[in-house]
Amino acid sequence: MQKVISAQVLRAQCATIFIACGSSAQEAETVANNLVMANLSGHDSHGVGMLPRYVDAVLEGGLTPNAQVQTVLDIGSMLTLNGQRGFGQVVGEQAMVLGVARAKTHGSCIMALADAHHLGRIGHFAEMAVAEGLVSLHFVNVKSRPVVAAWGGTDGRFGTNPCCIGIPLAGRAPFILDFATSRVAQGKMRVAHNQGKEVAPGLLIDERGQPTTQPGVVVVPQAGGLFGALMPFGEHKGYGLAVACELLGGALTGGGTWHQPTNTKRAVVNSMLTILIDPARLGTQSAFEIDALAFVDWLQQSPPAQGFDAVQIAGEPERKARQLRERDGIEIDLITWQEIEAAATRIGVML
Repeated sequence: MQKVISAQVLRAQCATIFIACGSSAQEAETVANNLVMANLSGHDSHGVGMLPRYVDAVLEGGLTPNAQVQTVLDIGSMLTLNGQRGFGQVVGEQAMVLGVARAKTHGSCIMALADAHHLGRIGHFAEMAVAEGLVSLHFVNVKSRPVVAAWGGTDGRFGTNPCCIGIPLAGRAPFILDFATSRVAQGKMRVAHNQGKEVAPGLLIDERGQPTTQPGVVVVPQAGGLFGALMPFGEHKGYGLAVACELLGGALTGGGTWHQPTNTKRAVVNSMLTILIDPARLGTQSAFEIDALAFVDWLQQSPPAQGFDAVQIAGEPERKARQLRERDGIEIDLITWQEIEAAATRIGVML
């Protein structure tokens, strides 16, 4: 069973909940818009289903409403920032505004953002950069219950550690590559579990390290209070990229890495290393624009395989999903909606 809600109504309901958590109206609107945009983009894993966890994190003290990004070090083209456990959707945007301005001034910027609460869909920050004509690279780690197994391991040792690359394309919609380094996002397992669905083989191992198709092994405690784990994508190659995200996004930013026993805290803490490049200042703008378009055209001239309408590039599926869901509404499974209603009730809001 599914509940269909318009994006406009969903934004308003989410904002009301965040205001009850202590957020300013502006912060509540920013976070609500970001979550609903994730749903509109087809990424329900990063959408309003995260709201109950945010409410729990506020109540536990792991998420601080109205926190602002703090500048720790500023040497022009390099910035070290701290999110002070504020809403990642807010402090992440604040950090990107600073980084984009520096890249415009200096031609590039390396920005380290530590200790933000859940940043949400990292593609949003790449979209901010490409809108200004910049190339962006993002490496993110996750400090929360570890849900991804090391290649060759049998239990969770790190988070879904997203990697994202944004590349502007002259006169066209940009290339936005945004993916978890696990085979599937943790939030997608929550959605599947709430819908009572099994998942494809090869995505998960259970609490004993054995393959399973039951998403609940990474959502609710199993025998002995243990959890299963997601597998890294691309075998040893994806695992290597996940480790790089932990070392760059966690260690290099100063946000820290995960190396402790599992706990039950609900906060999700992200740190992110961002690299911003201005092609105009690099001196390759003209060649970049011509060759990028030539290559994309070359790709999309490929005859589509059986089951495909056309060859797409990263970012296209999300843009198509936004048009459809903005028109038709957003589907939310009833279990997820009940979790949202329960979270609202905990802070005195009736939906």
